[in-house]
Amino acid sequence: MGNSKVWYITGASKGMGLSLTRQLLAKGQHVAATSRSIAAFKAFEGNGGRFLPLEVDLESEQSITASIKKVYEKFGRLDVVVNNAGYGLGGALEELTPGEIDRNFQVNFFAVVRVVQQALPYMRRQRSGHIINISSIAGFAPGSGWSMYCAAKFAVSGLSEALAHDLKPLGIHVTNVMPGWFRTSFAKAGSIEYSRIQIEDYAYLRKNHDKMNSMDGMQPGDPDKIADVFLKLVASPNPATDLFLGSDAFNRAKIKIAELQAQMDTWKDISFLTDFT
Repeated sequence: MGNSKVWYITGASKGMGLSLTRQLLAKGQHVAATSRSIAAFKAFEGNGGRFLPLEVDLESEQSITASIKKVYEKFGRLDVVVNNAGYGLGGALEELTPGEIDRNFQVNFFAVVRVVQQALPYMRRQRSGHIINISSIAGFAPGSGWSMYCAAKFAVSGLSEALAHDLKPLGIHVTNVMPGWFRTSFAKAGSIEYSRIQIEDYAYLRKNHDKMNSMDGMQPGDPDKIADVFLKLVASPNPATDLFLGSDAFNRAKIKIAELQAQMDTWKDISFLTDFT
């Protein structure tokens, strides 16, 4: 297997996951790719035994467990897990139904929990591995009109940072990746849903949804460059715990950090009022 690593990538049939799978295989890596249907992976047939298509229901612990077992049976190890699967959900909190909220968290957050839980026994035995969780810049600096999606991505970011501390003594790295806009299918139907209920008082939020839709095909990020970034990340002896992906994400984070620092300074005296004197 040489220097090639074994990658397990969720949501690999489209968007960032598809680009990552294609580029990693082109660079000689071993890739296990998940989708709800393996029919989506016909284009990857004939990759010299380095590709394993997996039909996985990410809402099922049993399905995830079986898929990771197949990875180990085929390749004998598991080096990198990329939790990429997810979808956007637009709408004001008041407009969202319990079903819409639950499903968004199931796919965007709890699927990450399930995959990590099932991958860790293999990585612990190896005393090595790298977990890359794809959050979003919206999980650090949220925009208007995406309250529940932002909440789910905040949860992914929080989980990732906590895991980075917990797993480092075992030789396992964790990176929370927060991408900006990439030129993928994310702005299209199938990758984004909107609340079925729409309240007139929140009509102003629809402008933000329209703005995102209008950016389709003009996003600044090139998804085909992500594989090189991730290869450098997993090769580093001291990889980033938090990685803003794309200049737009980086600059948006800088603005948020400056605003947070200014707010902390303004309210510092109030913050300290609760200490014993």
